[in-house]
Amino acid sequence: MNSMIRSAVARGLRMPLVTLALIALSGGVQAAQPPQAHTSDVTAAQGDAAGSTVSYLRELMDSHQLTELRTTYNGTYGASLLFQADKLTYFVALFHDKAFWRVIRTDSEKDADSIYRTFAAQTEKLAQVDIDALRLQAGKKYAEQMVALNEQRLSTLRQDAARRQQQAQQVAALQQQARQQAVSLSSDLRATSNQLTTVQQNIRQLEAQQDNPELILPTSTADVPADGAPVAGTASTPAAQSGDGVSH
Repeated sequence: MNSMIRSAVARGLRMPLVTLALIALSGGVQAAQPPQAHTSDVTAAQGDAAGSTVSYLRELMDSHQLTELRTTYNGTYGASLLFQADKLTYFVALFHDKAFWRVIRTDSEKDADSIYRTFAAQTEKLAQVDIDALRLQAGKKYAEQMVALNEQRLSTLRQDAARRQQQAQQVAALQQQARQQAVSLSSDLRATSNQLTTVQQNIRQLEAQQDNPELILPTSTADVPADGAPVAGTASTPAAQSGDGVSH
């Protein structure tokens, strides 16, 4: 209904759409309130009968005799100022959702504007609770979404932390294994270095013997008697020299 009323205002036309809303919802509309000062009833016969002003307003809307001058919306509440040009009559309506709540008719432009401002102010107060509830509901929904997102983020961070912890344990085990291997390799290196040193010393000794120009013969154990006397024919002895001298 709101969009239909706006459309009628934009075209500068009268209010057949509000009429349709009144036709559809007239069964649940409350009785019109007594007019204020300078207002009059629809007809003398109708007086203040329940629904009389709304019924008359509906007839005028059906016959396209009303023009919307002003409309205020606050949440599900609204106020409209309607004008019957051929009789210079004003109708001020207060509605909630799609149902008209109060309708007042007056022939005074001043009273019509005053009533309209009153109704408009009432819609602002009445709608405040709905607006607050709407904002709170939106805030609650947003908070729930943020909770879900943060819980998902927390779960991801926990999984990452668990993976990092597992990787840290694996690295620590590898480090320990590497340290043990380093100790073993260090011991092996020392043994190998000692072996290398011994081999190099042997090589230098053999190279030194190989490069010596002097002929060194090994001493034969067969040439030396057990009692230490020289073997005959191997060297001259004093006794032998004496015998040779006697023979000459």
